[in-house]
Amino acid sequence: MGHTYLDCLAVLGIGGAHPGGLKLTKEILSGEALDQSKSVLEIGCGTGQTSAYIAEHYGCHVVALDNSNIMLDKAKQRFATINSAVETIHGNVERLPFADDSFDFILSESVLSFTDIALSISECQRLLKQGGKLLMIEIVHEQPLSEKEEMKIKDFYGFSQLLSENGWVRLLRQGGFEQVSVEKHAIIFDEHDLKHATEFSPSENVSHEYFNILKEHEYLSNFYKDNLGYRIFRCSS
Repeated sequence: MGHTYLDCLAVLGIGGAHPGGLKLTKEILSGEALDQSKSVLEIGCGTGQTSAYIAEHYGCHVVALDNSNIMLDKAKQRFATINSAVETIHGNVERLPFADDSFDFILSESVLSFTDIALSISECQRLLKQGGKLLMIEIVHEQPLSEKEEMKIKDFYGFSQLLSENGWVRLLRQGGFEQVSVEKHAIIFDEHDLKHATEFSPSENVSHEYFNILKEHEYLSNFYKDNLGYRIFRCSS
């Protein structure tokens, strides 16, 4: 079986793979009331870059969940180097292993598109305390694609669906989130901003196939830059 895009992210240990990276994450979180009294779940935590930042910067109780053991191992290595404790959990977003009303915030950075979206949204809504909030960054199609183009993108990335902004809002409201605000954000790349450069934490003996996958991702991102975008969603019940 061939390697997938998600395999590529895990083996190369790419931190902040979502649009805007850690810089955008910091901007999103700065608008929320995060402090030591808050509990935060990051679903699809990857190498743990965001979870580590939240724990260190805000002092929250942070739980980092991913379904990749490779990613979780790299996240654990990161968490071992910081002063704040982060709990790591191997789990599936569609069946989250937590009790109802467990978290004040759930953060999802380009994760739900890889899952059964309706199930994942319902699970997030179940886990949030009263007054809690789901913060999401997700891909959207800005204009309709042909069936062939949409299938090509979904097959390469492993997306279950490729939704418009309105499609996301509809599913979020169907999943129990009555309040959904949407923000469009332009990414401005600054080659001198080394603090927010993409991180790599590669495994040993990385196959050249993973670099080919990364090149294909870069090609698709450029080719469909006018068709595909992303949105920030802030969702509460």
